[in-house]
Amino acid sequence: MKRKIMTRLLSWKQNKKSRLPLFLYGARQVGKTYMMQQLGEEQFKNTVYVNFEADQNIGDFFLSDIHPDHIINILEKYYHTCIIPDETLIIFDEVQMCERALTSLKYFAEEAPEYAVIAAGSLLGVALKREQFSFPVGKVQMETLYPMDFEEYLWAKGKDLLAEAIRFHYESNLAFTEGMHQEALMEYYNYCIIGGMPAAVLTEITVGAPLGQEKIRQMLLDSYIADMSKYAIPGEAVKIFAAYDSLPVQLAKDNKKFQYKLIKNGARASQYGDSIDWLVRAGIVNKCMKCTQGFIPLIAFQDLTAFKLYYSDMGILSARTQMNLERLMSSEAERFRGIFTENYVSCALRDNGYELFYWESEGTAEVDFLITKDDHVIPVECKAGVHVKAKSLMVYQEKYQPVYSIRISARNFGMEKGIKSVPLYAVFCI
Repeated sequence: MKRKIMTRLLSWKQNKKSRLPLFLYGARQVGKTYMMQQLGEEQFKNTVYVNFEADQNIGDFFLSDIHPDHIINILEKYYHTCIIPDETLIIFDEVQMCERALTSLKYFAEEAPEYAVIAAGSLLGVALKREQFSFPVGKVQMETLYPMDFEEYLWAKGKDLLAEAIRFHYESNLAFTEGMHQEALMEYYNYCIIGGMPAAVLTEITVGAPLGQEKIRQMLLDSYIADMSKYAIPGEAVKIFAAYDSLPVQLAKDNKKFQYKLIKNGARASQYGDSIDWLVRAGIVNKCMKCTQGFIPLIAFQDLTAFKLYYSDMGILSARTQMNLERLMSSEAERFRGIFTENYVSCALRDNGYELFYWESEGTAEVDFLITKDDHVIPVECKAGVHVKAKSLMVYQEKYQPVYSIRISARNFGMEKGIKSVPLYAVFCI
């Protein structure tokens, strides 16, 4: 399945003069190992794959000397292969399990830039805070891999032409034919259930798959929950799970600002702040901060006490809420379609590199998201259906006069009165 990050990996491989070791960050099961190994198979003569979680013995060789000449010598003997600059890809997987291997990336950058080294770690953000690792700041190129976005999902289903058409109509603001609009909407609803985890998508498109994608999504959810017990500080796992378990209730509220009291009566930020931080660092949730003003830079106007949390993958959300396509499309699930829509948009904007912010004005008006695009703050309003009246967006427009606004809904493409209509299935174009 084609992934957009491969373009960046190829650019890194070809940049021999100023290439740094690359660190590929991302949550569990998003495809990091697969992408690194695919890069090695397609672009290098051979690959040395080191997994510090599966083979903890190899980590012992990094305890003393972590200079490149020593490490190369060890790896050649341990894996019975030759490591040749620019021809061999060295992969350090689950590198958070070996602090010295992570630190060694600094010395590869300084002393042996001719070697192609790529590292990955699912829970590195958690490990860095817990163990105070010495991260090689400024000595590695950082890339983040997220679950597959909707465009990658369409590619996986062989609908490249539909994805191209969506991009064309987004840029031109020309409406789709009704047939194409409905086809794309149906694919969007499917994606809301399946999500972007490669294992779930692969199962969905594989005829005769031994496990259904519902079972795969539940297994992925279970693995995230298991990580909370396995990798959290003793005594903290219960609080992490309690915070995570409150997400469906948090999202179901009209005001989706995270409320600690919904975890349990009397809960406070001082008790659960670290637990939420763990979930964010593990890539399990996305955090969207409140902004009180619509000016650049948005980060300067954030309210650090107010935020929303979203699931980092739609398939995990559907598994947690036990939602299937039939239920999502039913008339009784109108409220849940709104929840799924807002969560989906949060994932799509994050995938495209936007920091997540929302705007609220003294409790009287709220805009779902604010993004900074071409040095302008653009308000983004989300609607699950075709009824798009939104007083809050009008309040924001009158107050800040944005160059244009974006309204995401089940409506077709278009532009009217400074509002760009973006169908639900086209958010990946923003």
